Amino acid sequence: MTVSLCLGLLLLLARLSSGKLKEGECEVCVKFLTRFVDGLESSDMSDIDVLEKKFRGVCGQAKKKENRFCYYIGATEDAATGMVKEVIKPLMSSIPPEKVCEKLKKQDSQICELKYDKQIDFKNVDLKKLRVKELKKILADWDEECKGCVEKTDFVKRIEELKPRHVEL
Repeated sequence: MTVSLCLGLLLLLARLSSGKLKEGECEVCVKFLTRFVDGLESSDMSDIDVLEKKFRGVCGQAKKKENRFCYYIGATEDAATGMVKEVIKPLMSSIPPEKVCEKLKKQDSQICELKYDKQIDFKNVDLKKLRVKELKKILADWDEECKGCVEKTDFVKRIEELKPRHVEL
């Protein structure tokens, strides 16, 4: 085979394989869009303006990585882009969220770079062995505060108090 033919075949293979999402890729996009679609009623799927309004409403409530995803596609008030309709239209046509995320990846690869933070296994973790920074992050993830906490033991005690409210054991 000639070098140009080999290069041509490699380019063709790269194009064919690059469209598919790999396991765990676009994690935030796929989960967010799946949850959004699952929460819709069939009557919502007929009007693009209603669907867009609901999508922006869900994005308005999104936090952390999901808020960042909404920002990237232009569904937050401070976003500079506007790809919301490119997400909504395929969803209206019953195209699966995975395929929508594949298309978004081609337009903006950072959308698929978003990953959820690793969840702590509260059944097996020894909170006393975590750093104060990690304990503060747990409380922040729960939208809770630890007023008057100075020592590490104060944070551990507060997390133990709040655990039944935030963790399914």
